[in-house]
Amino acid sequence: MYKNLAATLVAACCLSPAFAQSPAPIKAAWVYVTPLTDAGWTQQHDQGRRAVEKALGAQVQTTYVENVPEGADAERVIRDLAAQGHHIIFTPSFGYMEPTLKVAQDFPAVKFESITGYKQAPNVATANARYYEGRYLAGIAAGRLTKSNQAGYVAGFPIPEVLQGINAFTLGMRSVNPKAEVRVIWLNEWFNPPRERDAAMTLMNQGADVLAFHTGSTAVMAAAEERGALAVAYHSDMRKVAPTAQIAAVTHQWGDYYTRRVQAVRDDRWQSGKLWGGVKEGMIRVEAFGPKVPQAVQREVLARQQDIAAGRLHPFSGPIADNEGHARVGKGQKLDDAQILQMNWLVDGVRTPLPR
Repeated sequence: MYKNLAATLVAACCLSPAFAQSPAPIKAAWVYVTPLTDAGWTQQHDQGRRAVEKALGAQVQTTYVENVPEGADAERVIRDLAAQGHHIIFTPSFGYMEPTLKVAQDFPAVKFESITGYKQAPNVATANARYYEGRYLAGIAAGRLTKSNQAGYVAGFPIPEVLQGINAFTLGMRSVNPKAEVRVIWLNEWFNPPRERDAAMTLMNQGADVLAFHTGSTAVMAAAEERGALAVAYHSDMRKVAPTAQIAAVTHQWGDYYTRRVQAVRDDRWQSGKLWGGVKEGMIRVEAFGPKVPQAVQREVLARQQDIAAGRLHPFSGPIADNEGHARVGKGQKLDDAQILQMNWLVDGVRTPLPR
């Protein structure tokens, strides 16, 4: 009897799932530079986080900290997350790059992903998206729809990523409407809905009937809706706040990348590296056209999106001159990635000087 009981227990321990010990879940954390709202930059990254949860289930445990200013606060939060035992930490804001690198030196076993950063380390990878590709496509739609030939652009900081977007948007507009001009208001901050709204109102008062922006809230979209103007949503679909004003949305898709990177940590094959993905890789998409966009314009934009994915269209193909009259790209030439990443000038058609 005892012999049979012992054999039964051994079999149960070896074969029953109840006795099998599953690997501990990977602990993944995200740090967000703005509050988590219904749409915008932070919302898109949180959709990516939720995509990781959906894809990996019990294999992952995720958390996030929102509304963390760049600088000392960011370093403190990132350090706390590393000390709490997170295996991988995503820091999606350009101003998080240096704090991420600093913390990474003290936690060599933790993996860090500096999203929009450009400096790598053995345990720090970087990733970014070719936002400018979506900006060019949105510019085509804006160029077709403007009646005043005036566009307004509410911008955060004059860093290369933002300059790429302004330039690509302007080039897209002028590719179908050579008379189009763009005026920019610089805020020198990413998230301040009242100031974003005021800037949008100022630009519309100056004659802009289409708007674009590179900030973190939906304020520009709401202002356009209020005034009967048109605007391009950025980061995510914003028809909820601008059901008639939205031209289209330039959306960022992070779920696949985040899932692959967390899975790589789980499989013990994560490596530092850099990725700059765009329309071709499925990281940038123009979608969610508004009701005022004719079908012909929608088809044109989607066709150009296919051209970018196939490599037939490059937004920064020459000839291109800057807004100070200097030739920047010759006919038959195009900017390479290094030149785009270091962009520090504005194209002809942008009527606002670059801050010095």
